[in-house]
Amino acid sequence: MRVNRILLSAVLVALALLVQVSVLARLQLPGAVPDLLLLTVLGLAMVYGHTGGALVGFAAGLLADVAPPADHAVGRYALVLCVVGYAAGLTKPESGQHRSATVPMLVVASGAISSTLLYAGVGALVGDTAARQVGLGGLLFTATLYDLLLAPFTVPLVMAAARRLESDTLATDASGSASGEGAYGWLVAGTGLRMGGGGRDGVKPARIGGQRGSLLSRATRNKAARIKGVKRL
Repeated sequence: MRVNRILLSAVLVALALLVQVSVLARLQLPGAVPDLLLLTVLGLAMVYGHTGGALVGFAAGLLADVAPPADHAVGRYALVLCVVGYAAGLTKPESGQHRSATVPMLVVASGAISSTLLYAGVGALVGDTAARQVGLGGLLFTATLYDLLLAPFTVPLVMAAARRLESDTLATDASGSASGEGAYGWLVAGTGLRMGGGGRDGVKPARIGGQRGSLLSRATRNKAARIKGVKRL
């Protein structure tokens, strides 16, 4: 991942985790807690692709595993968000932008369901039966409902910020390559050489071989003239 992607992802993930722990977790809503961190990972994954989505998901999940008041094994949510981020990144279109909001909303619903199931499944493997005691059906319904209600206010903003940064990077690279051509233009013009096409004002540039040949022939003629001008003894 590029540096700008890492910085933007770190800022958005840290902000989402802070809001989720300090605000959303204290609302005492029935069932699950709105997962703002999951929505942030899904939004970035749909812009960065499957590789970027997996990396962002793993880092975000690992941060949530160690952030208080986490009460589960470290790496559990990192594995969940890594898989979910990878799957969400596969929906990135070739054009780089979704034409409608249907696919992102389906990705959010699928991410909410799959993350809840994966989290409960990994917990069952390590002996955590909290999801079974609360009721897996109720957790799936409330998690999907809360995330779908919160998604229109978060996912478009995350995706817009990621796309804006990507377009700025491409524009900077394009201007950098253009300025590079301008910087070396004086060298090309000074030597009379061109990488392709005709010369300036319709005049074809001379080749290096032709210039060297003309210089050698001129030196030979001057030497012969000097020999002919010497008086014989």
